[in-house]
Amino acid sequence: MATAEGFTPVELSRRQLLGTGFAAGMIATTARSSTLSELVRNAPAQAPSVAARPRVIVDPAIDPNLLARARASFDRHRSVLTHTDTVVIADFSKASREHRFFILDTHSGQVTRHLVAHGRGSDPDHSGFVERFSNAVGSEASSNGAYVTGDYYPGKYGRSLRVSGLDPSNSNAYARAIVVHSAWYAEPGVIAEHGKLGRSEGCFALPYDSLQEVLQRTGPGRFLYADKLA
Repeated sequence: MATAEGFTPVELSRRQLLGTGFAAGMIATTARSSTLSELVRNAPAQAPSVAARPRVIVDPAIDPNLLARARASFDRHRSVLTHTDTVVIADFSKASREHRFFILDTHSGQVTRHLVAHGRGSDPDHSGFVERFSNAVGSEASSNGAYVTGDYYPGKYGRSLRVSGLDPSNSNAYARAIVVHSAWYAEPGVIAEHGKLGRSEGCFALPYDSLQEVLQRTGPGRFLYADKLA
């Protein structure tokens, strides 16, 4: 079991909260531009200090080891975020039939759980599991790493949310048009019929109702982290 610094689902002390990114009272960095590329480019070198608040319990729904990775990544990229009230974590260690897309309220530590499809390039045999990640254009695979959310736009599947990759492992996300959207093949009924979700072209494809919560609670300048535990 990891320590509280790794964001395990334990009660965090006031002292420990000083070092945690996913805690209540996190102060957003002011962006100098409304565009995603300029937001990243113009980010200040350091994020402001964060005032501690008393004890937050992080929901144990998220694997503590993945949560630790996400926390470390958040700390590295905090300066490009304009909002820190909500963090999204996708656990691609889990099968597509499981709830593995988590929306974390950083003030309360509460989590809502959702289905999400992965890219067909990550699962060529359609086993329901992510076998590999890719950042290559045309791979139709999911990419792991940190993302910053962008603007809403009307896409092929309706209103969707753009994301931009912050790591070498997902730096082509914007160019690949990787977004968060709803899709028929990500609905629970597909699991009832096939035992797994369908596959996207690398996007985070959610059930329609889940996307509505994403659209309501996220928006530009928030943190999304996707990865798979070995």
